[in-house]
Amino acid sequence: MQVERINNEIIIRISSDLDTAKLQKVLDLIRYGELTSRSTATQEQVNQLAAKINKNWWAKNKSRFIK
Repeated sequence: MQVERINNEIIIRISSDLDTAKLQKVLDLIRYGELTSRSTATQEQVNQLAAKINKNWWAKNKSRFIK
């Protein structure tokens, strides 16, 4: 594996025989870090949004689980 920093980018070279599913998980984590690094949301705001999303999801999907 090789890691290079060129200007404002980091370039990573990895052998092509690496399991792509595992690589995708690592890339997803890196992308998450990249996106959230500029966030100004507080943990309380994040918790409130998650609760709202979960409540809406449950309202739409409740009938699939409770007959």
